[in-house]
Amino acid sequence: MLKSPYHGGHLEVIVGPMFSGKSEELIRRVNRAVIARQRVAVFKPAIDDRYHATFVASHNGRTVEAVAVRHTDDVLAHLTGQGTLLTADTALPDVVGFDEAQFFDAGLVPLALDLADHGVRVILAGLDLDFRAEPFGLMPDLVARAESVEKLTAICVVCGAPATRTQRLIGGQPARFNDPVVMVGAQEAYEARCRVHHELRRD
Repeated sequence: MLKSPYHGGHLEVIVGPMFSGKSEELIRRVNRAVIARQRVAVFKPAIDDRYHATFVASHNGRTVEAVAVRHTDDVLAHLTGQGTLLTADTALPDVVGFDEAQFFDAGLVPLALDLADHGVRVILAGLDLDFRAEPFGLMPDLVARAESVEKLTAICVVCGAPATRTQRLIGGQPARFNDPVVMVGAQEAYEARCRVHHELRRD
């Protein structure tokens, strides 16, 4: 006997270093949902205004409209119109996307799970490793709970090998291990590196 098509909610996580195409892949999936005439909402952290305040933008210039938020409570307020808990009667989008998920507070994990439990396809893109090459914030939790995970690689600027790490540069020199984890920037402050050529200063 044939089973009915699956229409339930789920989590899709896209991870990798900077310049690996995470935001571009998020934008691609969101645009396909729009073409399919699905209801879509996209959120980004307000801290990330490198390219545009209210659009998710890839390094290659592709964009999709988004709502910039400072806390996951703002996401819930936008979706429900009042900031209350989700209920069976809440009219939700078919697809909810989150870019730069590593910058969100810990409330993103239960919110994403709650959305999925209410039938929403949740797409989250973010850095799995920080500039120290250590797990970044809530990303390991999201990866562990997701139905699907896609790990993208960039190209190491030193040797051309697949790059899985994000190299932070301060004045052209590798950042110190004890520097703050969060520092928003692009090509002026970061490079994609492989394991061999990723560097940290410990002085």
